[in-house]
Amino acid sequence: MAEIEAGGGGGKHKGGKKRGKKMSTRVDFTPMVDLGFLLITFFMLTTSMNKPQTMEINMPVKDEKVEDVSKVKASQAVTVLLAKDDKIVYYFIDPVSGEPQTPQITNFSAGGIRATLLKENKQRNPRLDSIPIYKDMLNKGSINEDQYKSYLSGIRGYKEALIVVIKASDKSRYNNLVDILDEMMICNIGRYAVVDITAPEVEMLKTVNLE
Repeated sequence: MAEIEAGGGGGKHKGGKKRGKKMSTRVDFTPMVDLGFLLITFFMLTTSMNKPQTMEINMPVKDEKVEDVSKVKASQAVTVLLAKDDKIVYYFIDPVSGEPQTPQITNFSAGGIRATLLKENKQRNPRLDSIPIYKDMLNKGSINEDQYKSYLSGIRGYKEALIVVIKASDKSRYNNLVDILDEMMICNIGRYAVVDITAPEVEMLKTVNLE
């Protein structure tokens, strides 16, 4: 038991006068210890823990029909190369020649890759305009969270929407991949894939001094 005792005895002062006897003082700190444990238990039981968040990543699937599908969708796809120094190189495929168009250099700023993805996706996916409507319905309680997510998934997965192919070079950082996946959510892009960078694309980065 934690306690403090302060005691004193009676006696006589010089001069023969009697001094009053002091009573001993005892302070018990045991209840403070109990209170501390009660507070700790209270905060442990009432504090909400961080919920684990998952990030959806579409990986390429080996299939006999993948090559044919890629040819059909090449005109609506953009390839994003993650380079060094937090830079991004992206290019589209020429619908006539089938060859990569002139690569463009950008970054992760709001006026960089995000502006490009928003613009290109909006041109290809007219259903994006209905997202604010469904969000307003969710806020008013007309639809629930599951219904909203279902509508949002259908809009993002529109067959004519922009397709993003993400490729990271050896000079890019892991954080760059996380950031570009965040941009997919911000730009409402439902179809994207993370694949390995090819040798011609590595040479492309060298031509712009980013490899």
